[in-house]
Amino acid sequence: MSNSQKVAFIGLGVMGGPMAGHLAAAGHHVTAYNRTGARAQDWFEAQQEKGGNVHLAETPSKAARDADIVFTCVGNDEDLASVALAKDGALGAMREGALFVDHTTVSANMARQIEQEALARGLFAVDAPVSGGQAGAVNGTLSIMCGGSAEAMERAAPVMECYASRIVHVGEAGAGQTAKMANQLCIAGVLGGLSEAIRLAEAAGLDMDKTYEAISGGAAQSWQMNNRWKTMVAGEFDFGFAIDWMRKDLGYALAEAQSLGLETPVSALVDRLYAEVQAAGGGRMDTSALITRLSRGHSK
Repeated sequence: MSNSQKVAFIGLGVMGGPMAGHLAAAGHHVTAYNRTGARAQDWFEAQQEKGGNVHLAETPSKAARDADIVFTCVGNDEDLASVALAKDGALGAMREGALFVDHTTVSANMARQIEQEALARGLFAVDAPVSGGQAGAVNGTLSIMCGGSAEAMERAAPVMECYASRIVHVGEAGAGQTAKMANQLCIAGVLGGLSEAIRLAEAAGLDMDKTYEAISGGAAQSWQMNNRWKTMVAGEFDFGFAIDWMRKDLGYALAEAQSLGLETPVSALVDRLYAEVQAAGGGRMDTSALITRLSRGHSK
């Protein structure tokens, strides 16, 4: 393709792996790095079978060298610092004028630190956390909320389009991460209410399919209701975004709210309930497993 670019992708997990695959499928030259070598090798072989122009690197710095754009999608602030800012990190190896795009959900402070480091090296940076879960990554329908300069966004957006259905430039560095915090607070509140609603309907002995049909067409409707009602009723909680990661995200959001002098009692309660699910061994279940914390009650 005429507009193909040399890109690096660091972090090939359940989100990053499919996103990097979309970049390869779009015709970009992708050099990837993942801390777990076996996962990187599996990704590499799968992309080769599809005809992708892909390579693996031994370190983040080697992946980033000579890249037009470096993408990261790792775990948290510490993980991002290790692949971006450490001795073998990406930023130190990037050529002047290159673009750094981070898809990790991290703190707004980390996003601002990354941009400061990038600017000092003559680089551009965008914090670009995503929403849409594993299915969104696989299907290329993620929503991306971005922070950074207009020039950085102008360069990043056309490339990100291969795995996104919505890309919004929210504001300056850190704004994308703060928008993602708002996103996670919304999800926490919706899942709290949805969990209680399902338990109420079950305890009252209602037909769960008919109850869903009755309430999903009105003001109670949500993405979580449409996609998780039936699986929550069935006790199925293997849909990608784990409670462990949700608690990490909520931790950033609650801390940011506190720094702004805001109260977040609903989200704080949901976070505590998630902590109890974790303690019971449910940390790797998806976020809809919040319902397991609530008693089923006694049906009629």
